Amino acid sequence: MKAMILAAGRGERMRPLTDRTPKPLLPVAGKPLIVWHLERLARAGFKDIVINHAHLGDQIETLLGDGDAWGLEIRYSAEPAGALETAGGIAKALPLLGNAPFLVINGDIFCDWNFGRAATVLAPEQLAHLVLVNNPPQHPAGDFTLVDGKVGAGGTARFTFSGIGIYRPELFANIARGQPAKLAPLLHEAIATGRIGGEYHGGRWVDVGTPERLVALDAELRHAC
Repeated sequence: MKAMILAAGRGERMRPLTDRTPKPLLPVAGKPLIVWHLERLARAGFKDIVINHAHLGDQIETLLGDGDAWGLEIRYSAEPAGALETAGGIAKALPLLGNAPFLVINGDIFCDWNFGRAATVLAPEQLAHLVLVNNPPQHPAGDFTLVDGKVGAGGTARFTFSGIGIYRPELFANIARGQPAKLAPLLHEAIATGRIGGEYHGGRWVDVGTPERLVALDAELRHAC
């Protein structure tokens, strides 16, 4: 299975930190945030990684190179200024991802979900399998419900989408390559036909979306080490 790390966002809420550094390269406990993903993917047995980028993307390619430092093979999907949104970025990268299901991870999160599970959790009838977490203070209403392994859009007992999902390429078949497209409409359409599965992760998860959360995560991980 291949994995894709989404790293094309501008990081507006992280400014001024992201004015000169792309958000995935911001340091956390002594190494760039994206490197935590790469290390965990390598430990889980992944080899082929795709990273999309837009804002200051040349810095990402310069630092990570071909991935040999982690025993990985990294390929890049460059996007125009302003990026293509989540689904548009994935659709553009499909030629690099191939025809089999693949794992996608937001580049601006920290999570201890076991990436090694990715190859086994997607049911044959499902277009996607989402990892859901408890609602953080900045997103109290959540995104989806989860009942018997199926993700739903209604109800009140909702969880937050972690930014980690396993997808079949078919989910993105109707998106024109190079065109911006959001992920949420695709998920809601597939949810309506019962084709989105999911699971709850009760471990550590942080949406590293502001300088304050970056500082807090940095302190937490330094203390843990």
